Amino acid sequence: MGKAALQLRVSQPTVSEAVADLEHTFGVRLFDRSSRGVEPTTYGAALLKRSIVLFDELNQSNRDIEFLTDPTTCELKIGCSESISATLLPQVIQEFSKRYPRVILQVDDVPSLALALPVLQDRKYDLALARLAPPPRHDHPPDDLNVETLFDDQLIVAAGIHTRWARRRKIDLAELVDEPWILMAPNTWNYAGLAEAFQARGLAMPKTNLLTFSVQLRAHLLANGPYITTFPRSVFRSNADHFLLKLLPVDLPIRPWPVVVVTLRNRSLSPVVERFIECAREVARLFAGGAEGYTALQPKHKGS
Repeated sequence: MGKAALQLRVSQPTVSEAVADLEHTFGVRLFDRSSRGVEPTTYGAALLKRSIVLFDELNQSNRDIEFLTDPTTCELKIGCSESISATLLPQVIQEFSKRYPRVILQVDDVPSLALALPVLQDRKYDLALARLAPPPRHDHPPDDLNVETLFDDQLIVAAGIHTRWARRRKIDLAELVDEPWILMAPNTWNYAGLAEAFQARGLAMPKTNLLTFSVQLRAHLLANGPYITTFPRSVFRSNADHFLLKLLPVDLPIRPWPVVVVTLRNRSLSPVVERFIECAREVARLFAGGAEGYTALQPKHKGS
């Protein structure tokens, strides 16, 4: 009670009186008191859970009013996986910042949809951008998440443009079994999609001495060595020119790989979040439009 009073800058009797008023209003004991302090009862924990949503909505209302008063100033917190922060997100940020140049964006790494839920529930982020594992290993988002598909990606095989494979017009998957592959961890869709392709041909998975999530590490090693790896098509497009990569003509099973925007279902979206998602939809349509759409996203240089 003393710590609460100190944080609220009121007297301890004032806090005790407020708690007593709450207990009288609800007709139940909200806290167990002992010499060690107070702890919430089952009733108190239930009230606390709902209060988090209540105060979050009040804070959201304050942000909404600030944005409506001056739509150029606000703060938006985004959780995003690395492969999206290296592809879709930069284009969305560039377009969004043109329209709302004074909005402050905070972007942190959230590797998977499974990790998006707790950070959204804790109100740490306003939204998350993630990849949804396609069937038959489709993620089942929890009931308290809204999940909207922005576009469907595809898995492709890539190598450095200097390798002998870059000159080939057709490559059979069997020819690549003994090549030096860089793979992601076995519990990822990237790995599972490649395993499915090898299994369909009755082939064993390639052996590798490097497993990594890092897009930049894989792209750098492909640019400077004999390695082969898999990327989502959008990730390849964003890195192909810079690292001199080549998409290899290898047939893989077609499995849509949804890129999604995730928000908390029981949380009202603020105007700035709605504007950002609208912008993400616009950019995603260009990503889904193939090579022409992707080219339209690239910055125009003087003299081009």
